[in-house]
Amino acid sequence: TKQDFFVNLFFNPETFSLSRVGRFMINKKLGVNRPEHDTILHKEEIALTLKRLVEVPTNPLLIDDKDHLANKRVETPGETAFNRLREGLKRMAHLTQDRLSKYALEQEEPLRNLISGRIVQSALNKLFYVGRLSQFLEQTNPLTELTHKRRLSALGGSMSKRRAKIEVRDVHPSHYDRICPIETPEGQNIGLITSMATYARINDYGFLEAPYRVVKNGKVTTEIKYLMADEEEQYKIAPATVPVDKDGKIIPKEVEIRTGRENIRVVPREEVDFMEVSPAALVSVSASLIPFLEHDDSNRALMGANMQRQAVPLLKPQAPYVGTGIEAKVARDSGMLVIAEEDGVVSYVDAQKIIVKSGRKEHVYQLITFDRSNQDTLIHQRPIVSVGQKVQKGEVLADGPAMDHGELALGANVLVCFLPFEGYNYEDAIVISERLVREDVLDSIHIQEYEVRAEETKLGPEEITDDIPDLSKEELRNLDEDGVVRVGTEVKTGDILVGKITPKGETEPTPEERIFKSIFGERSRNVRNTSLRLPPTTEGGKVIRVKKFSRDKGDELEPGVNQLVKVYVAQRKKISVADKLAGRHGNKGVIAKILPVEDMPFLPDGTPVDMILNPLGVPSRMNLGQVFEAHLGWVAHLKGEYMASPVFDGAKEEKILDELYKARKEHGLADGDDPQYPMGKVILRDGRTGEPFEHPVTVGYMYMLKLEHIANEKIHARSVGPYSLITQQPLGGKAQLGGQRLGEMEVWALEAYGAAATLQEMLTLKSDDTRGRVQLYKAIFKGEEFPKPGLPESFKVLVKELKSLGLSIRAYDDKDHEIDLD
Repeated sequence: TKQDFFVNLFFNPETFSLSRVGRFMINKKLGVNRPEHDTILHKEEIALTLKRLVEVPTNPLLIDDKDHLANKRVETPGETAFNRLREGLKRMAHLTQDRLSKYALEQEEPLRNLISGRIVQSALNKLFYVGRLSQFLEQTNPLTELTHKRRLSALGGSMSKRRAKIEVRDVHPSHYDRICPIETPEGQNIGLITSMATYARINDYGFLEAPYRVVKNGKVTTEIKYLMADEEEQYKIAPATVPVDKDGKIIPKEVEIRTGRENIRVVPREEVDFMEVSPAALVSVSASLIPFLEHDDSNRALMGANMQRQAVPLLKPQAPYVGTGIEAKVARDSGMLVIAEEDGVVSYVDAQKIIVKSGRKEHVYQLITFDRSNQDTLIHQRPIVSVGQKVQKGEVLADGPAMDHGELALGANVLVCFLPFEGYNYEDAIVISERLVREDVLDSIHIQEYEVRAEETKLGPEEITDDIPDLSKEELRNLDEDGVVRVGTEVKTGDILVGKITPKGETEPTPEERIFKSIFGERSRNVRNTSLRLPPTTEGGKVIRVKKFSRDKGDELEPGVNQLVKVYVAQRKKISVADKLAGRHGNKGVIAKILPVEDMPFLPDGTPVDMILNPLGVPSRMNLGQVFEAHLGWVAHLKGEYMASPVFDGAKEEKILDELYKARKEHGLADGDDPQYPMGKVILRDGRTGEPFEHPVTVGYMYMLKLEHIANEKIHARSVGPYSLITQQPLGGKAQLGGQRLGEMEVWALEAYGAAATLQEMLTLKSDDTRGRVQLYKAIFKGEEFPKPGLPESFKVLVKELKSLGLSIRAYDDKDHEIDLD
């Protein structure tokens, strides 16, 4: 009956479940108070729902805002995996029932024929191998790893990049203190991929909560309460920057607060219910590492937050002169530091381990050395304690990558000046001093993994060996008796890493082989050399680790694979022209020139600057944080201290400039500044002439990062290489040894210029005129006249396509002679 159908649809616990979250939401929306385990609908709840719908036309506030965080849950990885597993088990149950119904009751059938576990396995495989929610952990530096683990995605289900409208991507008032309004990708995913705010957490139901300090009668208590997005709208909340005395009493009698959705007003301090825990609670971990974030335009702050994730760990990490105060916390939470688990005395230290004695007990801390991250950067822990040193529980024993004495250190402190320089820093380009190259300030170590397999082939098994035909002893000198390169070997492009031979089919012997047989009475082995060599795309390096796996030794390998060898090559990359550098304020640029130290502009005391930045990179970008950082960085350097300028609660302009003037005066660097109105500028002299520049220049210490985009990895040239099978045009990209693409707009540019001959050879001889390009190659070698361009292959392909449609196509030259299209 209809009644039974309706009962089964909503009121039967076997066929319907609201889930814990559903019950929680219905209790909240409809004002009922049923226990969590009651996950079915009740008749009065349907009546209350209808009543609410009837009231909507007269009270629009009852309409739910689907972008409000009270109506959005975070699905955690465990929950996602559980849901997929449940789907797989349901499908398996249906299939088992179908199979049972096919067999007669008296028929005995083994269980394994009835139940198939593959369905469950494929459901999980789909999540981990196919789904976009399962991602390879980004490990460029410790911050990258930490932020990747805190990432939120609105994609999934019916939501896709193309369908997502502006409302979904936009910053919502309920994001405050829960989702960072700054850190999000710049491309198609803008606003869809976001990051959790620094202090936000996910509650048991999957909703984002923000922490607040409880305020009673105008006094801030130590009690912390977490509120959901809709809960906080009922309260009056004061910002974290409100001044408080030592007893916690709010100093001003009237306080600016926020209440409701978008309501800001001033109330007496006694009416305040909560206070924010920190000014940095609004933004994510990456954004809260940007000093003077409050002086940066949001677009550039977004770039600054994203680019810190691309910073390569340096060989000599330096903690920033100007930080925000949370660098140590980020380093600790990244899990890359080695922390003392109890009080004690350090009894032994080397590169591999640290031993701490605590009473009669000894605690051994093993260190990670020269490990490779997913992005080929170096993971290496360095001890910072010495034998005999007393340590307390929670103290840092060893630094991880991109860390300096327990603080996050993604880059280096460099002395910069804002000065146009001979056009070399045009369009955000950067001029750097040779000192940065010579003293390895921006050097980094990268580890590449190379793999070779010996497989079963139709003609027999492949073999990893040092006995390779037609190779000189010189080429094989670095291989051990197994045919694998020795650890510690310096290798360069083209060197053999693993010797391998593959059997080839019987062929007619060549004259050389006949001579070989007649002299030695045997035929040379019928194998070809398929050794692994260091690819041309990389420079040389040092072999730091070799891993050998063999089926004969009991190692588990894929079907058809007998042996597997992995070789790890470490490479030291020095800073060079065309490498990408960036500050923390979205001020990115490419190195255009490396000047000798003596040619760099220098300060009144003779100190040469390390980097020349273009002043035009500041006004239009509106990221003044970099100028503040330069000023405060100079103060820190002159005083020999490290400064912290917390986000939204940082040092003020007048205070910085006053401190800077005092410090400069002490060191005899006050030239070019007015003591009445200090501007932080100094008279610089040109290193080439010794003459002062026309105007005083802004100088200071800025924290610069070296980004993943390293020029030597991108450099590429092609003479002759592979061609596409159908169009016969050269392939694209560095990996395929491809050519440079001449797109539609490039062709227009040449057409506009009238470069007809250049254009013709670009589209024929240099691309897909198959006959002409062979003749051209010969002509270049012989010094003969170049051939005239012929018909491109792509034109012939078009003709063939048209012929397949039944159209007869013929082509004639300007003298009415028919052109052969084959």
